[in-house]
Amino acid sequence: MILVPAFIYLLKLSEEKSRATAIVAILPMVIASSVAYFRADYIEWETAVYCAIGGIVGGIIGAKLLTKLSDKILKLIFIVFLLYSSIRLIFF
Repeated sequence: MILVPAFIYLLKLSEEKSRATAIVAILPMVIASSVAYFRADYIEWETAVYCAIGGIVGGIIGAKLLTKLSDKILKLIFIVFLLYSSIRLIFF
Protein backbone atom coordinates (compact mmCIF):
# COMPACT_ATOMS: atom_id res chain seq x y z
CA MET A 1 0.00 0.00 0.00
CA ILE A 2 3.04 2.26 0.25
CA LEU A 3 4.50 1.48 -3.18
CA VAL A 4 1.75 3.02 -5.31
CA PRO A 5 1.74 6.46 -3.61
CA ALA A 6 5.55 6.40 -3.50
CA PHE A 7 5.76 5.72 -7.22
CA ILE A 8 3.22 8.47 -7.94
CA TYR A 9 4.67 11.21 -5.75
CA LEU A 10 8.37 10.37 -5.57
CA LEU A 11 9.02 8.88 -8.99
CA LYS A 12 6.29 10.90 -10.77
CA LEU A 13 4.79 7.83 -12.47
CA SER A 14 1.19 7.82 -13.68
CA GLU A 15 -1.51 6.08 -11.66
CA GLU A 16 -1.67 3.18 -14.10
CA LYS A 17 2.09 2.67 -14.28
CA SER A 18 2.38 2.95 -10.50
CA ARG A 19 -0.15 0.18 -9.88
CA ALA A 20 1.31 -2.11 -12.53
CA THR A 21 4.87 -1.52 -11.32
CA ALA A 22 3.86 -2.21 -7.71
CA ILE A 23 2.34 -5.57 -8.70
CA VAL A 24 5.50 -6.59 -10.55
CA ALA A 25 7.69 -5.41 -7.64
CA ILE A 26 5.69 -7.47 -5.13
CA LEU A 27 5.74 -10.67 -7.21
CA PRO A 28 9.33 -11.76 -6.38
CA MET A 29 8.70 -11.24 -2.65
CA VAL A 30 5.56 -13.36 -2.81
CA ILE A 31 7.37 -16.15 -4.66
CA ALA A 32 10.30 -16.16 -2.22
CA SER A 33 8.10 -16.22 0.89
CA SER A 34 5.84 -18.88 -0.65
CA VAL A 35 8.82 -21.17 -1.16
CA ALA A 36 9.89 -20.69 2.46
CA TYR A 37 6.39 -21.38 3.79
CA PHE A 38 6.05 -24.41 1.51
CA ARG A 39 9.30 -25.88 2.81
CA ALA A 40 8.14 -25.36 6.40
CA ASP A 41 4.75 -26.98 5.57
CA TYR A 42 2.81 -23.89 6.73
CA ILE A 43 0.40 -23.68 3.79
CA GLU A 44 -3.29 -24.52 4.18
CA TRP A 45 -3.84 -25.64 0.58
CA GLU A 46 -7.63 -25.51 0.39
CA THR A 47 -7.72 -21.92 1.62
CA ALA A 48 -4.77 -21.00 -0.62
CA VAL A 49 -6.52 -22.33 -3.73
CA TYR A 50 -9.71 -20.39 -2.99
CA CYS A 51 -7.70 -17.21 -2.39
CA ALA A 52 -5.68 -17.77 -5.57
CA ILE A 53 -8.86 -18.13 -7.62
CA GLY A 54 -10.28 -14.96 -6.08
CA GLY A 55 -7.00 -13.15 -6.66
CA ILE A 56 -6.90 -14.14 -10.32
CA VAL A 57 -10.50 -13.10 -10.93
CA GLY A 58 -10.01 -9.87 -8.98
CA GLY A 59 -6.79 -9.11 -10.82
CA ILE A 60 -8.46 -9.48 -14.20
CA ILE A 61 -11.42 -7.32 -13.16
CA GLY A 62 -9.12 -4.74 -11.56
CA ALA A 63 -6.91 -4.50 -14.63
CA LYS A 64 -9.95 -3.95 -16.85
CA LEU A 65 -11.39 -1.32 -14.48
CA LEU A 66 -8.04 0.46 -14.34
CA THR A 67 -8.33 1.29 -18.03
CA LYS A 68 -11.96 2.43 -17.75
CA LEU A 69 -12.02 4.54 -14.56
CA SER A 70 -10.54 8.02 -14.20
CA ASP A 71 -7.64 8.71 -11.85
CA LYS A 72 -9.96 10.76 -9.64
CA ILE A 73 -12.38 7.84 -9.16
CA LEU A 74 -9.50 5.41 -8.51
CA LYS A 75 -8.06 7.74 -5.85
CA LEU A 76 -11.47 8.04 -4.21
CA ILE A 77 -11.91 4.26 -4.14
CA PHE A 78 -8.41 3.87 -2.65
CA ILE A 79 -9.13 6.50 0.03
CA VAL A 80 -12.43 4.85 0.99
CA PHE A 81 -10.72 1.45 1.20
CA LEU A 82 -7.93 2.83 3.42
CA LEU A 83 -10.41 4.58 5.71
CA TYR A 84 -12.52 1.45 6.01
CA SER A 85 -9.45 -0.68 6.76
CA SER A 86 -8.16 1.82 9.33
CA ILE A 87 -11.47 1.97 11.16
CA ARG A 88 -11.69 -1.82 11.26
CA LEU A 89 -8.15 -2.09 12.62
CA ILE A 90 -8.75 0.50 15.32
CA PHE A 91 -12.19 -0.51 16.52
CA PHE A 92 -12.63 -4.22 15.74
